[in-house]
Amino acid sequence: MSRQDGTERAYDIVLFGATGFAGRLTAEYLAAHAPEGLRWAIAARDTAKLEQLREQLAAIDPACAELPVIRADVADPASLRDIAEHARVVATTVGPYLTHGEELLAACADAGTDYVDLCGEPEFVDLMYVRHDARARETGARLVHACGFDSIPHDLGAYFTVRQLPEGVPLTVDGFVRAEGMFSGGTFASALNQFSRGPQMLAAARDRRRHEPRAAGRRAYAPAGVPRYAKEVGAWAVPLPTIDAQIVQRSARALERYGPDFRYRHYAAVKRLPFAVGGIAAAAAVFTAAQVSPVRRRLSDRLRPGEGPSEEKRAKSWFSVRFVGEGGGRQVFTEVAGGDPGYGETAKMLAESALCLAFDDLLPTSGQVTTAVAMGDALIERLQKAGITFRVATAR
Repeated sequence: MSRQDGTERAYDIVLFGATGFAGRLTAEYLAAHAPEGLRWAIAARDTAKLEQLREQLAAIDPACAELPVIRADVADPASLRDIAEHARVVATTVGPYLTHGEELLAACADAGTDYVDLCGEPEFVDLMYVRHDARARETGARLVHACGFDSIPHDLGAYFTVRQLPEGVPLTVDGFVRAEGMFSGGTFASALNQFSRGPQMLAAARDRRRHEPRAAGRRAYAPAGVPRYAKEVGAWAVPLPTIDAQIVQRSARALERYGPDFRYRHYAAVKRLPFAVGGIAAAAAVFTAAQVSPVRRRLSDRLRPGEGPSEEKRAKSWFSVRFVGEGGGRQVFTEVAGGDPGYGETAKMLAESALCLAFDDLLPTSGQVTTAVAMGDALIERLQKAGITFRVATAR
């Protein structure tokens, strides 16, 4: 494994997709919280919008008046290679990643450049593992997907919970998600795209399993579970078919701290049964509608990429993920909580992930890795300082 020398790169971080909804919020977070001396740049395909964003960032930090802007386009692979070759870390918010993401990731894998995104698309993550993990291991690049609400609270929350349990014994962790917030057009487009690609998603998962080594003598699995009343959290538990459980499972397979036999289940926690039933019905309706192209396009037109909730609505949003961990005769209840899950906190998580890779003293890793594997305790510490709660509620 070789790694790029940061002193030879022009930028510590390049934020690609900076003029989109999530990109602007991430840029604003960096402008307000970047450490002194951070060498960073914003990149997108529209130079005029980049310059307008730079003016807005200068109102947060006058030093941003000189912030470099880079024109780059997913349709121009040379521009993406130029970003990868001049950055230590590339953070991208440009989705759907299955449509727009591979060229930039491939460029980072080739250049030995660390990469973080907000991808919650299982098919894209699996395809990128098969196509680019080996190259990233050769160059030392760390390719870290799902660095937003998908899937940092769940991945690092399960990791945090495991750290409170005995070592070397079988462990189980259940995660229960409660949240109030809205999603942007980009998130909605990614979800609709994945809903419409069931066979392709399954094929990508099978191909990954053929290529991915398994840890000898250890097991980690994430069964879907069934709807049930969960007395441990006082709510109805509805299985969540998101990428989060897959990410937790991959962390558990990579890290011996999760024990010889680890199980994770992932739920939405709903206080009242009618809401639980209604949520399942609504999800089924959207999934069914996504299978029909004209209906899918009509739904996409209702909320276009680049659009999202207002600042007022984001200020009222929140999330809480409660974990119940058991093993070795011990039971522990933990919680990860914060504000607006989709955008305010997601921008914070993406920015802090990029800063963590750029500056923190981390264990050596490379290839496609999860946040728990690549950054673990260092990222938890950063997020706690940034206002996201990781706490042990009770233990016995």
